Order: sequence, then structure tokens, then C-alpha cells
Amino acid sequence: MQDTDHKIVPLKLVVAIALIDLDNRVLISKRPIHKHMAGYWEFPGGKVEKGETPEGALIREVEEELAIRIDKSCLSPLTFASHKYESFHLLMPLFVCRVWNGSPKPVEGQVLKWVNIRELRNFDMLPADSPLKAFLRDFL
Repeated sequence: MQDTDHKIVPLKLVVAIALIDLDNRVLISKRPIHKHMAGYWEFPGGKVEKGETPEGALIREVEEELAIRIDKSCLSPLTFASHKYESFHLLMPLFVCRVWNGSPKPVEGQVLKWVNIRELRNFDMLPADSPLKAFLRDFL
């Protein structure tokens, strides 16, 4: 039997990172006004470009978005999100990182906030990112 609500949509592979500081706080980013779904909070990251690995894309994205450098050996895959938006389906591995070089800066006009894991539930996150909050809470 075929699912009548089934609509074929493109698959987008994006990556996200939970940067965790010494106080076990997680860095989240508020999407700037000029981006799609502005005003929502999310875990930093972005699209995996053709020919990139998820880890390579994440290293590139955090350097572009946050002006920090991460070594591949400091990335640990934790879980993933699979979420259907109206025009595409998003698959998003979430990596955890506790070691990086530099201090995160809002390079693209976004707002950054270090959040205690128990307070994360109070932030209106993107639909794909939201289910990851409980997983991170249990992890930490």
C-alpha cells in the first residue's frame, strides 16, 4: 500500500554542531533577519557541498560562521535529525565538540548565546533542530 501523503522532495544534507564549553553550556545561534526562517534558534552548521564530507563541511562552516577552527579529531558524531520541510527533506548529522581554537564570533550577523542544557527547552528552535534538545540533555 502506498502512502497517500508521500510526495517526492529533494534530500538536503546539512551538518550541525553542539559546541560544549567547560561549564557544559551549548552554543546556539539565532538566524539573522536576511535568512530563511529568521528569528529561529539553531545549532551552528550548514550545507554539505558536493564532494565534501560531513566533517569537512562542518569545519568549513564553523570557520565561516563563527571564526573558530576545529580539528576533525575533536568532532564526535552524536545523533542525527531527519525532518520533512515542505519543499525538501533534511538529513542532519549532529556532532559534539568540546575543543576548538578561537572564540566564537557572530560573523554572519547572527546572535550567539551559550545556554545551559536545561534552559535549551525555552528557545524556539528550527523544527529539525528542536528534537535534538532532549537528546543533548540526556547526553550531558
